[in-house]
Amino acid sequence: MIYGGDGLARLPADEHGRGKAVFVPFVLPGEEIDAVLTETKSGFSRARAESIVRAAPERTEPGCPHFSQCGGCHYQHTHYEHQLSIKAGILRETLLRTARTEVSGDVIVHPSPPWAYRNRSRFQVRAAPDFAAGYFRTASHDLLPVRECPISSPLVNRGLAAIWETGFRQQNVGDVAEVEFFADADDARMLAEFVCREDTKNADALGRWAADLQAAIPEIAGISASVQLKRGQSMSERRWAIAGAQHLVYQTKRAKYRVGAGAFFQTNRHLIDPLVDIVCGGERAQRVLDLYAGVGLFSTVLAGDAHHVVSVESSQTSTDDLAYNLPPNGKAVCATTEKYLSADRLKAEFRQKSLDLVVVDPPRSGLGDRMAKSLAALGSDRVVYVSCDPATLARDLVPLLASGYRVEKVHLLDMFPQTYHIESVVKLSRS
Repeated sequence: MIYGGDGLARLPADEHGRGKAVFVPFVLPGEEIDAVLTETKSGFSRARAESIVRAAPERTEPGCPHFSQCGGCHYQHTHYEHQLSIKAGILRETLLRTARTEVSGDVIVHPSPPWAYRNRSRFQVRAAPDFAAGYFRTASHDLLPVRECPISSPLVNRGLAAIWETGFRQQNVGDVAEVEFFADADDARMLAEFVCREDTKNADALGRWAADLQAAIPEIAGISASVQLKRGQSMSERRWAIAGAQHLVYQTKRAKYRVGAGAFFQTNRHLIDPLVDIVCGGERAQRVLDLYAGVGLFSTVLAGDAHHVVSVESSQTSTDDLAYNLPPNGKAVCATTEKYLSADRLKAEFRQKSLDLVVVDPPRSGLGDRMAKSLAALGSDRVVYVSCDPATLARDLVPLLASGYRVEKVHLLDMFPQTYHIESVVKLSRS
């Protein structure tokens, strides 16, 4: 199995050497399959399994009738313990192949309840020719009607049912492309957001639909709307309130957070506390820099022991919540990480004193070579790297390891069961 959810097979060897790689979804290691090639390129091919001739012993029946049609899940055809084994193997192999670092000891795996874990889900909607809601089909932008999502929380699923119930009654909501729900820690309250294709001229229609949704689901604390981003646009999308509150209070074991509509927050409601414990546990740092800080999931906790914490976040929406959540010894900075470090603001913030700890939680694209080298040049005693992509993590570790950092521990938190996504935390210290 390779990162991305596919199985790796090979065509027969020829005069050019071993056969071309073939990527096949929804298979398992060691299985014998009948497959049909669906795409051929110079370096690899893609195929579709027509039948499973000899199944792996780990193969199971999927828990959702839409599995393999819906593009959201990739591993429902194997039991959960095997999913964890696959992910740990991929993480370990990626670190060895790209970063040339072999994890000493085991990758520490933190499992999740495998179902009903998502506190945030975004559903595609279609107004014509008939109303429908669901997800995109695998490898397409065609809507697959879905009335229940077993990886989403019970309250979010009630929201999905309400979309279907109320959507049929509404008119002039064709501007809405998506509806997103975000539920709190207890799955008792949630925010809803209409994501519009463009600046809508049907504000009254959105208001009517919002009122209908809140009547169907009283647990909806508030509803907002935003304009869908086009490829290449900045994250400063326009967002406006329609009804009710525009923030949730998310209570965790170690802190309470205000999270506004559109602000980033972790989506696995069961692993937020373990994630915070891993990142912040044992870190008695006095001077802390938190990059890609979001609403302050980590820095709010770290500030309880630190003397001075600076948290950098590029989204104005998240920065507003970040400033609200931080204690007095924390400072929120609205800037991209690249601009913050290149502007030499760090020396002014910490008055030439060395950093004890830097926490980074970048998007899936990672830091990139330039920012990874800038991070290494900060000279912090310790670095905690929170990653949602093992390939970009391994790439970014190369300059850090070359500058004298060593890997202390590698954690795998299964934030996304049934999918190929891998969330990991790597703790590094100076040799």
